[in-house]
Amino acid sequence: MPKPIKRHKSIQPISREHHHGLLLGWKIREGIKKEIPLERIKSYANWFWETHLILHFDLEEKHLFPILGAEHEMVVQAVKEHRRLKELFENQADLPTNLSLIEKELTDHIRFEERTLFNEIQTIGTEEQLEAVEKAHSKIEDEGWEDEFWV
Repeated sequence: MPKPIKRHKSIQPISREHHHGLLLGWKIREGIKKEIPLERIKSYANWFWETHLILHFDLEEKHLFPILGAEHEMVVQAVKEHRRLKELFENQADLPTNLSLIEKELTDHIRFEERTLFNEIQTIGTEEQLEAVEKAHSKIEDEGWEDEFWV
């Protein structure tokens, strides 16, 4: 079992949002396993994208990633993955493939940010930079979706 990563207090709220992203992947897997109509699963994924991930990606790109700079290889990778995920969430075709790709690529992306990118940011970032990220963060509420197909 890997040792838990000690996250700087200023970016802990962003890491907690990653937990919700990992739960989205689990919910997609559960929905598919339970043979829930894929349109229901995709509707939830679309809602999650619009109410959570767009804001989350925006915060990371405007406030967190600049600590390392736009040319840093890890930032380049993370932004590229954000663009790819945007394409996947906005794609309404081939739902079986699309949902599987969302689940896998979002999970992989979160693991990269948590295990690699955020460690670099909190090593390089000053207290002032990290506190500025915390001030820019707005809590994203996890309410508003009634169809809990994964239960």
